[in-house]
Amino acid sequence: MAEMMVRENRVLKAMNEGRKALGYQMTFPSVWDVEILSRMDFDYVWLDGEHGPFGYTELEEMVRAVEAAGATAIARVENVETSHILGYLDRGIQGIMGPHIASGEDAEKLVDACYFGPIGHRSFGGNRGTNYSFTPDAWGDKRDFYQQANDNMVVGALLEDQGSIDNIDDILAVDGIHYFGIGMNDFAQGIGYPGECEHSDVVKAANELSAYIRSKGRMMSDDIMSSVWIHELLLNSAQQFMDDNAP
Repeated sequence: MAEMMVRENRVLKAMNEGRKALGYQMTFPSVWDVEILSRMDFDYVWLDGEHGPFGYTELEEMVRAVEAAGATAIARVENVETSHILGYLDRGIQGIMGPHIASGEDAEKLVDACYFGPIGHRSFGGNRGTNYSFTPDAWGDKRDFYQQANDNMVVGALLEDQGSIDNIDDILAVDGIHYFGIGMNDFAQGIGYPGECEHSDVVKAANELSAYIRSKGRMMSDDIMSSVWIHELLLNSAQQFMDDNAP
């Protein structure tokens, strides 16, 4: 195989080393925050493209900053439509979390969009996510590039609906998903408890779903990564400063 042409995915590297990847989550673009936190050896930065104001320009700038910090950029997308996910991959994102995976068809759509063949049908274009496609000689055999891109793509499925429970076996039957998460707020609403993510029935359903997934040999997000919201980092530090200087 030709020399490495794709950045190593540090989330997958941590998994292979038997440890949890460490990272932080952002709902807003700020290359300055990423640059400041580059002093810490985070494995990944998770960008919330579903709820955050990330246009493609801001997204690409963020990915550059994350890569300069030596970390891996992963993102939650708005939906699992192929063209939407491709926009993220073409910016250089190396991890996708698909929201509202409620059926086997949803899971298949997510996987198909994230991987080149033979696993999926990701489109190849001349953007930074494919090294701008200068010349084939820049990579060697293009099949090597496809393989390396697939080997360094991490895919997560977010379970947030009643269908996620009803169709879990169909979802788990789809290869190419590394981990699953439960979005507790939407999950609560999806099973009939809007605004009550701490309700005992919601917690019970989430725990049972997580246990079932693990019983099938699959992993939840908590099994492979530890994360903190960047606004929590800011607020916690601010609170500590206020406490230390209280009269």
